[in-house]
Amino acid sequence: MLKRLKTATLIRHFRHVKKRAKAKKALTRLRTIANKLIRELQRKLPQYLLFEIYQKHFLFYQRVLAQKPKDKNKIYSLHEPDVYVIAKGKDHKQYEYGNKVSIVSTKDTNIIVGVASHDKNIHDSKTLTVAISHANSNRNKPIKQAVCDRGYVGAKVVLGATSSCLKKPLSETIVINETKSANCVKDERRLSRLSDILNRILDFLETCSKGKLVMRLMY
Repeated sequence: MLKRLKTATLIRHFRHVKKRAKAKKALTRLRTIANKLIRELQRKLPQYLLFEIYQKHFLFYQRVLAQKPKDKNKIYSLHEPDVYVIAKGKDHKQYEYGNKVSIVSTKDTNIIVGVASHDKNIHDSKTLTVAISHANSNRNKPIKQAVCDRGYVGAKVVLGATSSCLKKPLSETIVINETKSANCVKDERRLSRLSDILNRILDFLETCSKGKLVMRLMY
């Protein structure tokens, strides 16, 4: 069985247009083997182990095997079941898997004053309330103006803070206020640089720990 399992896993991951039917058949075979192992364990394990200790694990594995491609709230990772799909809209990376995190930093010194993790994949404009609330709890004065990237379009005033999104001027238009345009470009570069640094730190921490531990360290 181990040899057949390895063969089916290899075929499943190395898919090709001409081998789509073979990959689909391999996926069905893997699901059959997993269901067979779960039923065998349920028959042979003692009742106190099945219903007291391992019941949550069996329900989790059965949910993974029963889910379909078009189902909502699917489980994408066995070791990190809380992750979800985030659409990026980029050509080189259309989707990402993980949790959406909001970072609040000061404008001039880039000191991080607020971090908020979101359990559901919601629009960026709806995450400002939690992010600004967490940042205000770490500050003596509440935030009056929040400078966000273009993903936060739609949020005007959140918890008394005015939200202004960075907008890149079109190439054919004439920039009337050059100072304001230069500040927008500078703010966008600052946000991009801060995001790159945080991504590198999180990648390093994820090699040593799980995702929830990383969030506890950030808090």
